Amino acid sequence: MINLTKNWWLVVLRGVAAILFGLFAFIRPELTLFVLVTFFGVYALVDGFIAVATGLSHTKDSPRWWVFLFEGLFGIGVGVITLIWPGVTTLAIIAMIAAWAILTGVLEVAAAVRLRREMANEWLLALSGILSIGVGILLIVQPVAGSTAIIWTIGAYALIAGILWISLGFRLRNHQARIKFTDWVSSSKEGLHPR
Repeated sequence: MINLTKNWWLVVLRGVAAILFGLFAFIRPELTLFVLVTFFGVYALVDGFIAVATGLSHTKDSPRWWVFLFEGLFGIGVGVITLIWPGVTTLAIIAMIAAWAILTGVLEVAAAVRLRREMANEWLLALSGILSIGVGILLIVQPVAGSTAIIWTIGAYALIAGILWISLGFRLRNHQARIKFTDWVSSSKEGLHPR
């Protein structure tokens, strides 16, 4: 948990990347799904690398560091496949995006359940995960919906998830500040009362 608070900025960066992707989807909905899928590939790569960095930074302090690592490697794989084979049919791309959203959501909900004992407001991570699962299921149930609807659905998910990630990141930063203050107070008290 302590390393997660030290690297709060990675969580915020992940949220910023999601918001930028979401805004692009809403600002330019007339773009073809092919172009949006390319941008999704870039987003999945960036998000994956950030999740891998987060996981690797927790190898010593958390037995569940592999969850972030796995999520990140999966995201990188989806991003690479999307960028290498952009000509894959729209249906296959949508299925891949849906699988990514569902897996990411499940891992986020699992992480939130684990964090509930360590910090308050872990519900933000759980809500992001539930939202991700919902978008994945929606894309599976309605894969042939209009491309604009798909673009807006993915964009809305990215915006909301990004806001939740940024909020969680700043809450982690505040948690880190409280830890530092508590440590400072403890060390100050020990200095006043030598043994």
